Amino acid sequence: MKMNNKYPEYKGLNLPNIAEEIQALWEEKSIFDASINTRDDENPFVFFEGPPSANGMPGIHHVMGRSIKDIFCRFKTLKGFQVKRKAGWDTHGLPVELGVEKELGITKEDIGKKITVDEYNEACKKAVMKYTDVWNDLTKKMGYWVDMEAPYVTYHSKYMESVWWLISELYRKDLLYKGYTIQPYSPKAGTGLSSHEINQPGCYKNVKDTSAVAQFKAVKSSKNPFSIEGDLYLLAWTTTPWTLPSNTALTVGEKIEYVCVTTFNQYTFQKTNVVLAKNLVGYQFSKGFLEVESIDELETYQQGDKKIPYFVGETCTGKDLTGMRYEQLLDYCQPFENPENAFQVISGDFVTTEDGTGIVHTAPTFGADDAKVAKDAGVPPMLVKDELDNLVPLVDLQGRFRKEVYDFDGMYVKNEYYSDDQAPEKSVDVLIAVKLKEDNKAFKVEKYEHSYPHCWRTDKPILYYPLDSWFIKVTDHKENMVALNNTINWKPKSTGVGRFGKWLENANDWNLSRSRYWGIPIPIWRTEDGLEQKCMQSVEHLKSECDRAVEAGIMKENPLSAFVPGDMSDENYDQIDLHKHIVDTIVLVSDTGKVMHRESDLMDVWFDSGSMPYAQWHYPFENKEKIDNNTAYPADFIAEGVDQTRGWFYTLHAISSMVFGKVAYKNVVSNGLVLDKNGQKMSKRLGNGVDPFETLNKFGPDATRWYMITNAQPWDNLKFDVDGIVEVQRKFFGTLYNTYSFFSLYANVDEFDHSQEQISIVDRPEIDRWVLSKLHSLVQNVDECYSLYEPTKAGRAIQEFVTEQLSNWYVRLCRRRFWKNDNPQDKVAAYQTLYTCLETISIIASPIAPFFMDRLYLDLNKNNSVLASVHLENFPIPNQSVINTKLETQMDLAQRVCSLVLGLRKKERIRVRQPLQKIMVPVLSSETSANLSHVRDLILSEVNVKELEMIAEDNDILVKSIKPNFKTIGPKYGKQMKAIAQVISSWTSADISIIESNGGWNGTIKEDDIHLDMNDFVIQTQDIPGWMVSNEDGLTVALDISISDDLKSEGIARELVNRVQNLRKDKGLEVTDRINLTIETNTAIRSAIETNKSYISDEVLAASITFGHHSKEMQLETIETENDLRLHLEKK
Repeated sequence: MKMNNKYPEYKGLNLPNIAEEIQALWEEKSIFDASINTRDDENPFVFFEGPPSANGMPGIHHVMGRSIKDIFCRFKTLKGFQVKRKAGWDTHGLPVELGVEKELGITKEDIGKKITVDEYNEACKKAVMKYTDVWNDLTKKMGYWVDMEAPYVTYHSKYMESVWWLISELYRKDLLYKGYTIQPYSPKAGTGLSSHEINQPGCYKNVKDTSAVAQFKAVKSSKNPFSIEGDLYLLAWTTTPWTLPSNTALTVGEKIEYVCVTTFNQYTFQKTNVVLAKNLVGYQFSKGFLEVESIDELETYQQGDKKIPYFVGETCTGKDLTGMRYEQLLDYCQPFENPENAFQVISGDFVTTEDGTGIVHTAPTFGADDAKVAKDAGVPPMLVKDELDNLVPLVDLQGRFRKEVYDFDGMYVKNEYYSDDQAPEKSVDVLIAVKLKEDNKAFKVEKYEHSYPHCWRTDKPILYYPLDSWFIKVTDHKENMVALNNTINWKPKSTGVGRFGKWLENANDWNLSRSRYWGIPIPIWRTEDGLEQKCMQSVEHLKSECDRAVEAGIMKENPLSAFVPGDMSDENYDQIDLHKHIVDTIVLVSDTGKVMHRESDLMDVWFDSGSMPYAQWHYPFENKEKIDNNTAYPADFIAEGVDQTRGWFYTLHAISSMVFGKVAYKNVVSNGLVLDKNGQKMSKRLGNGVDPFETLNKFGPDATRWYMITNAQPWDNLKFDVDGIVEVQRKFFGTLYNTYSFFSLYANVDEFDHSQEQISIVDRPEIDRWVLSKLHSLVQNVDECYSLYEPTKAGRAIQEFVTEQLSNWYVRLCRRRFWKNDNPQDKVAAYQTLYTCLETISIIASPIAPFFMDRLYLDLNKNNSVLASVHLENFPIPNQSVINTKLETQMDLAQRVCSLVLGLRKKERIRVRQPLQKIMVPVLSSETSANLSHVRDLILSEVNVKELEMIAEDNDILVKSIKPNFKTIGPKYGKQMKAIAQVISSWTSADISIIESNGGWNGTIKEDDIHLDMNDFVIQTQDIPGWMVSNEDGLTVALDISISDDLKSEGIARELVNRVQNLRKDKGLEVTDRINLTIETNTAIRSAIETNKSYISDEVLAASITFGHHSKEMQLETIETENDLRLHLEKK
């Protein structure tokens, strides 16, 4: 790098090195702090950081998520807002506990036996921050600005106290209750789960399970609506045969029509009468069965026949079946309570005839619907007494059958619960199905694929299990939560009104309890009889209650005696610990003098993270004004992955709605998944993961961020491909770097000083006015995109301007103004214009590419007394007086014509340096004609053509045809495709011209409104002899491809100029050096050179051109045929 120049020059682009240099500068000058401190604290923009768990390694998807957050925080800073960003760590819950158990080689059952709860929690505390340094390193390397020095940590006592206060507020509002209900339960995690946890993406998996249609034998003395001979069986289908030992009822739909079918059992071949819904007879008897017209035809059946006959007999309604008694299917034990009411047919409104048999096997201990319908009918659940006299289900909390189910005692009900290589060949479901077959109790057994919920952390199937838990009455606030959600700006909107909105509309009460050890304890103390309870709202409150307990003689001393109420110092709070192993030793006294123990459960870890808006500030004990005065709440913006719609997004919204009655956030970006380049989810198993550090070190954070943001909208899934980053490096950053290098090279030669007086816009050439107009339009567009949380549109707009407008058009057209210009004012105008463009780009692109844009900004302003970083700048304000839409339209037309002509040249393999004679352009209007006339000379110069002729759209020279684009029309108007095609086929050339002028077609076909844009048509123009024709978006050009001798001669001269300029570059000559040129070639090329000698000399700065051989080495070149030219040049 040349440092002695005003504008630094570089030997090449190295994005990783630039990032390292700028990071060092940020740290040296505390730029992040400055970006906050230089903004008015009366103008805050509130951002919430969703806390990651530091006991796991960050992935490439975290680079994506954190880039999105960083972009808008940087943008709002540029807009003058003060944007404080407090980092956070999610330190409780299953991710931590399961990791510790694996590391220690224990299970949940070992806690309290092989290891104390105190020791276990201490291990969790150490493990939870295991990868903090790695996360901090990634945060720094990718340029994510967030305050890592003072993060909120969910296991800190201050944070936990704020969470207790929130719980106490819900308790005070009567929004907490305790209930014994059927809940999602993870045996491998050993805890219940909330409904939002099992509805996260990926929790429901398609699995193939053994399903069984069981035969429940009706009691002969019981009610029977059918007049039949022999035994009667009720058919019920289940995909969980392990629940059959717990069956206590069969549920029917009262209005459903049922039928008695006489047939033979396909396993025992015994004649049998079975009952099922009439609508499902065809479904259950589809394979291997044959319907007969009379019952007598059954007598011809013999074991071994290919088809089993069946006869459809009498019908009844479900109401006729209710009250019918049946024999217990698997009689291992009886329900302890009211066994006389078990094993009967009851009715339920959830029964359908979509699949199964229309009769639902009902096990009240393992299904919420089952429990409710059984309770309403007075049917007991299958509960038995354990060793401690507690009523328990037949499956224990580890997911194993109890001893009562003696055939399967100790077996897991799901093979997935076994340790590696320990699972039996035949699962419990298979063994039960085999037993049913042998006992003539199975009508059909087969594999069935269905969607089944899995634990979000262990990835193992869950069970629905009866648990005693604390719940939050979400249903009481559901309407308000929906109404508040409608005020939030969701990106994309479909997530807010769809996935999240529908979830809120159907939200259940929140199961707050978790049967774990490492988390925030539920701060409720209760008497043994459950009649009295107290909810602690603070440490001070708990200390006061401890004093009462000591006075009552229940505790010998107050474990919180050293805590000083009102002292908010860290030292005061660091001496206490509110975790389970500590607070569970605290015994309180009720108002009537009874002993009170803490409720044993912890709270859902999602409540921890959902409490962060308040707990991060230790509200309401400190920083009360931040929440009450809305200076730090609600958030103006949050962003996380789409999986958080039923995680953090939900808990933030629920807590804020119920405690404060307002939204927790105003704008939310829900970003999609980062997949591999083939669209597969990244995983260790597939080996398709991407190391974020390796990616950042190799390509640099700027190119990585730019690729991720511009490749796909944040809320769409990104197919991550490193080749895409390489393309971004080359196309965008390479182009911008080359543009700056061009500027710095000539600006240093001419000692350009940007601080000199600016030339008025009106006094600058049209090309300057055009690019500045485009620049201000860009600023306006990018500002709007960022403001609407559309970073992809912003990035793409910037990239298109840099590559197509600034580099490929402005710089290329203005090259001569920088190095061969006798007009000093025009040269200064060119420098000032290009400088303004580059500096403006450095500012508006800095939210996405913070390192490179800071380097660009600082290089442009080297030695100027300006700001220390681009990130301390103000976002540019577009100057409406500079924006000239007419000029932009004219230049856009020129670019489009040039693009079509250059495309035709490429197709015919005619180099641009070869002049051609003429192009023709049909014009649709007088305005288009005027615009085209205005840029005629520019077009001719760009495409190297001598003439441009405008012809009327309805000319007879260029004939157009049109046909429908079925690929685009099909998805929109599939049913109307044929009719639309007929209409399009009838259009004339005049109709085509109107469509091109209007940019599409609107009409009615068969009473349906049809809207077609230009993408819905394929418009072609017939070629004419000696010409090539091309059209795009309503614009048509025809190019004369014939080449005269004069044109050929001029083309040779241009080719020679190109070769000489390349040779000058190879020899390292300065742009101002003049040369002597010696040429050895054939007669035809020499003639062309002599004809155009003056042009050639001016272009290559040749003082002399000599023909013949040179004694020194000559460079071989090709003009028409291989090696038909030899060159030698030397500096004059």
